[in-house]
Amino acid sequence: MNWGKYRNIIFYISTIIVFSSLMYFFIIEGQTLEIGEKIITKTNNSSSWDNFLESFKTNLHHPLALLLAQIVTIILVARLFGWICMKIKQPSVIGEMIAGIVLGPSLVGMYFPEFSAFLFPKESLGNLQFLSQIGLILFMYIVGMELDLSVLRKKAHDAVVISHASIIIPFALGIGLSYFIYKEFAPEGIQFTSFALFIAIAMSITAFPVLARIVQERNLQKTKLGTVVITCAAADDITAWCILAAVIAIVKAGSFESSLYVILMAIAYVFFMIKIVRPFLKRIGDLQAGKSTINKPMVAIFFLTLILSAYATEVIGIHALFGAFMAGAIMPENAKFRTLFIDKVEDVALVLLLPLFFVFTGLRTQIGLLNDSHLWITAGFIILTAVIGKFAGSALTAKFLGINWKESLTIGALMNTRGLMELIVLNIGYDLGVLSPQIFAMMVIMALFTTFMTGPALDFINFIFKSKKDEDESPENDAKYRVLLSFDHPESGSTLLKLAHDFTNKMNGNKSITAMNIAPVNEMHAYDINEYENEQFKNVIETSNDLNLEVTTLFKASNDIENDLTHITNKGNYDLLLIMLGKSMYEGSLLGRLLGFTTKIINPEKLLNTVKGKGNIFNNSPFDDFTLQILDKTHIPVGILVEKEFTSADKVFVPIFNLSDFYLLEYAKRLINNNNSQIIILDVAGQIRNNIEVKELIRSIEQVAPNHITLYNEKKIEKEFLNSQDLMLISSKSWKNLIDTKSIWLSDIPSTVIISNP
Repeated sequence: MNWGKYRNIIFYISTIIVFSSLMYFFIIEGQTLEIGEKIITKTNNSSSWDNFLESFKTNLHHPLALLLAQIVTIILVARLFGWICMKIKQPSVIGEMIAGIVLGPSLVGMYFPEFSAFLFPKESLGNLQFLSQIGLILFMYIVGMELDLSVLRKKAHDAVVISHASIIIPFALGIGLSYFIYKEFAPEGIQFTSFALFIAIAMSITAFPVLARIVQERNLQKTKLGTVVITCAAADDITAWCILAAVIAIVKAGSFESSLYVILMAIAYVFFMIKIVRPFLKRIGDLQAGKSTINKPMVAIFFLTLILSAYATEVIGIHALFGAFMAGAIMPENAKFRTLFIDKVEDVALVLLLPLFFVFTGLRTQIGLLNDSHLWITAGFIILTAVIGKFAGSALTAKFLGINWKESLTIGALMNTRGLMELIVLNIGYDLGVLSPQIFAMMVIMALFTTFMTGPALDFINFIFKSKKDEDESPENDAKYRVLLSFDHPESGSTLLKLAHDFTNKMNGNKSITAMNIAPVNEMHAYDINEYENEQFKNVIETSNDLNLEVTTLFKASNDIENDLTHITNKGNYDLLLIMLGKSMYEGSLLGRLLGFTTKIINPEKLLNTVKGKGNIFNNSPFDDFTLQILDKTHIPVGILVEKEFTSADKVFVPIFNLSDFYLLEYAKRLINNNNSQIIILDVAGQIRNNIEVKELIRSIEQVAPNHITLYNEKKIEKEFLNSQDLMLISSKSWKNLIDTKSIWLSDIPSTVIISNP
């Protein structure tokens, strides 16, 4: 017997037995030590089940368990509302803000008071506030890092004028508004100056992060307008946060004279950060140049800088968030370095902690307090003042500087976006006791309204200023064969371009090829978008140079990739869309099947389609969900490439299973005419021989290019034959049959283009 084989198991069993015996010995001997001691034994007459229930209830209300339950609920609800908002073309931040109000006393608290009291008891809100503040500090750090100070230095001229006008005008209107509402809505004991300054600063704020993402989504980042708006918002952010720090100092000190010491200390702090800390961080950042990761000691240095900066501003009296913002703004300006660091912080800050802030704000927002028409009229008046001050103030200033009306109004609409930054300011005011619950609720509604109106306002401006030039920019309806290829990774773009080249090589001026990359807007930052775009198209440009092929590039940031892709495809007068078949990273594994199953269960769109009867949640599909959506919504033929090291379509296999597959011959003809491809047609049912129209089509192809088509009638296809081909063209219906029947072809097929025929 080979004992070496069992050595490990013998050692394992022996160890368990020996040390269990040792433990038993010490416990028995230890009990003898209790003799003579006053041991108190818990006596309980309840049953084991009752004891378990009692313990379960206690655990359920344990602060940590409660906090975890709150976090899970908040993230789920915030993601759900964020997803709904994305579907209606609104920033997800609006959905998260609404989620907070829904979970607060305005809805859940009003209609499900017991559930609300269980999930959000008053004594637990301290923990929630603490975590949300940590989330805000990290968020403001990211906001600071996303500011590109070099752009501000180069392009500040007009932008700073617009930005400061867009602050001073609503600020003045806010002071004026306060004059009319102070008596009725200011908390007792609060000076008019404090109340008015907070209302004014709330009117003046712009949400730089939301604005930057809207600019990316609408592809404005490369335009002069986009640059002006981003620079305006950046200048606005810096100015507004400096004013807010001064306002906080004044409110805390009680008078402007008393606050002078705080303001002087704040100026000294800013000077220290810019003149001492910033060069120090730059030298550390230079050590990182060329590296693709940041080591842990360096991460520790930057986090310590953040925490110390936030601590310093909190101690000075101008709020920790200003310190976090400042720490982000003075980070080394190397775009790659900032991206690496933002990626480290962003997921925890934005996905985990920031929704807690929205819900904490929602828990404070009591819409029920606005129980009189007079209060709603006041809220409407506040919204009107906010919109006039920011929208009209920015637009008129831009117009005065010589910018045309369309762009001036667009700047106004974008600068009117308040979003999350507004909520931060309002919460600071609420914490300081400057804002009453009633005025807080009105201002939250104003923040929601002004953020929500940005998208529709931009659409309306584009509609009323739709010029003939815009119409002329749409692809003309000529005889060109237009191919649009959409890719997500640079390598797949290059492969799809080679395929498009094989379909169109000899068409010279009668073709148009557009390479499109739609990137998730959340993966980009305002300052490195050009670098990101260049990286995405690098392979495509290199391949187009190698092929001597003219290609148009189209880049778009999107919150809803599927809908944007189908919208561009349908609107663009294209003849063929080429995409790559998406694959799950877990494909083929047990985990993959499990994840795929659960994804279908929790996918709201799939659930909705199942309820509507448009789909079945448990059906197998020949395509991933993304590809299915594209096929459902596009109105032109779609070529889906299953890539297996595709280089060129010299030998092409076209299986024809029935009459509905004959449209594939048009694509075979294109490959022959443009790439001299050798086509082998598998006539499975022998229908080509019996169809005069198809025979005529093949004859016409052979007249132009003889000896390029071979008919194949074998019932059985050998593995060697499939391996010898460069490409297979197949209809989407036949592809589904191959999947349904689990055809043995699937393991041996060459690169395959599945072509739909809408």
